[in-house]
Amino acid sequence: MHIDVCNGDADGLCSVVQWRLHEPQAAQLITGLKRDIELLERVQAGRGDHVLVCDLSLRRNRPALLRLLEDGVSVRYFDHHQVDDIPLHPLLETHIDVASNTCTSLLVDHYLGGRFRAWAVVGAYGDNLTGVAEGLAVALGLSFDDRRRLQILGESINYNAYGDSEEDVHIAPAQLYELLVRYPDPLMFLEHEFIGQELDDRRQSDLRRAQTLRPSLQNAQVRVYVLPDAPWSRRVSGSFINVLAAAHPQFAHALLTATALGDYLVSVRAPVNAPVGAAEFCRRYGGDGRGGAAGIDHLPAQQLERFVEEFSGTPWGNLPAAVGHS
Repeated sequence: MHIDVCNGDADGLCSVVQWRLHEPQAAQLITGLKRDIELLERVQAGRGDHVLVCDLSLRRNRPALLRLLEDGVSVRYFDHHQVDDIPLHPLLETHIDVASNTCTSLLVDHYLGGRFRAWAVVGAYGDNLTGVAEGLAVALGLSFDDRRRLQILGESINYNAYGDSEEDVHIAPAQLYELLVRYPDPLMFLEHEFIGQELDDRRQSDLRRAQTLRPSLQNAQVRVYVLPDAPWSRRVSGSFINVLAAAHPQFAHALLTATALGDYLVSVRAPVNAPVGAAEFCRRYGGDGRGGAAGIDHLPAQQLERFVEEFSGTPWGNLPAAVGHS
């Protein structure tokens, strides 16, 4: 039995799309929304089974990973999130690099020798690695118009992963994957499927609402925004903070989305000009991520003042770079 496990954002889905185009094989897909991280806990597998993991924090999935390995399951793991210690096991193959200029789609692309590179470009655009994605797309000989189409697709797939439940998003990530994997080229996908345009239309509508907001805090190095508890704000949080980060690359950004419980869901972006420190900062509050982008699933309201004070006082732009693993 083959099982594919991935985050439901652009990077996760485009990683598995590349792999299954390379190795067409019936496989069970386990995925979820952006904040569904500990997905290996859902895997039921046994000796002789094969699991592909893409774009999930090994730190957050370590106990479930060790359980699978002990049960005789072979695991191939691609990821770019910060990790303290990578287990050594004969059934585990890891491809992990936490450098700020890579993502899981690019790691899979490297492994496959660029065979489905246009999908890696979509994943990189969606993961806000616009410069890297642009360079790869230019090298592929794609026109300006086609590069913009792939950028919009990547950002729209990513947008679709944000929400408290699948009721918040336009299409469940697993259903979206089934459409994506039909096409060896994402431009073919855009020619034959309307879902890409539908997602972008919804994303642009939500972005227009978000862009009417003003920062709750702004100083010489950070900007903090607070969004209300609403489906549109949950959907747009990832897109909005990426737009802010691109427009103001010298600033660190924090976007806090209120929840029905009275606490906050938090997204953090280190300055684009110095993309380090986001994961380390978020781990102070039980969150995780990578150097340039990270998040906190649950920030109690009583910690809000402390969070803002520490965020604004962090020396963004002067933090040491993370060390990569491969």
